[in-house]
Amino acid sequence: MHKTVWEALNGASSFLTDKGRDENAARLLLQHILQTNYSGLMMRAHDVLAEEQLELFQSYVEEHAKGRPVQYITGMEEFYGREFLVDESVLIPRPETEELIVCAVNHCRKLFGDRQFKLVDIGTGSGAIAVTMKKELPQAQVTATDISQAALQTAVKNAERLQAEIDFRLGDLTEPIQDEKWDVVLSNPPYIAFEEKAEMSEVVLDHEPHSALFAEEEGLMLYRKLAEDLPKCMNKPGFIAVEIGYRQGPAVKKMFEEAFPAAVVEVVKDINGKNRIVFCEIVE
Repeated sequence: MHKTVWEALNGASSFLTDKGRDENAARLLLQHILQTNYSGLMMRAHDVLAEEQLELFQSYVEEHAKGRPVQYITGMEEFYGREFLVDESVLIPRPETEELIVCAVNHCRKLFGDRQFKLVDIGTGSGAIAVTMKKELPQAQVTATDISQAALQTAVKNAERLQAEIDFRLGDLTEPIQDEKWDVVLSNPPYIAFEEKAEMSEVVLDHEPHSALFAEEEGLMLYRKLAEDLPKCMNKPGFIAVEIGYRQGPAVKKMFEEAFPAAVVEVVKDINGKNRIVFCEIVE
């Protein structure tokens, strides 16, 4: 059966809506198959899809209807204007994390100018933070760690594709970086409390790696460990910036204030006015 782009898109959007999914997923999947953007798709609205394109599109739409995220189907997600490979070994990069990048880039420029400095991304996942920082600030010497070998393999592929020179290390939290001093530490660790599972979408729960989502102590355990371990790793001046869950600001701020009594620690809100980053500036 022959269908135009427009017919296929309309049918798939209605199907996904009936299944309780976002109808926009159909457009993203079809754009991926046709290797085009939104305006390109609209220009081809009356083109007839090849049979194999239609079959592939229908199989992707059915996969998403069953709950598999679009990004894992296409194997890609855009982050800070660049395309990153993603698979089930890594979290899908979130728009909120782009705000961590903005905050970090601005502070790096203020503190270091064009000078070299050493930056580590702890729990790098897809490598989105580490690769983006290297691309935005080429003078940074960037290291990235993760406890998952599979995640590191994905991060390495992203660094190679985007031509970012990064030192990748396998290990838990600060363990791979303890013998050195660092100017900047960034981290978006697992921070969801196990108690919050009931509030979460099954699309996330059934497909994204739980080791990258959940943490003990109501989601705070990894911040506590970082606050305990980082004082011996930091240069002065320098800074630490960690992404947090919107309810965690006061608790995480207190941990870093206790760990770095002379530092300036603040909670930074995101574009929606929710607590998103704890920023710890270590002064001379």
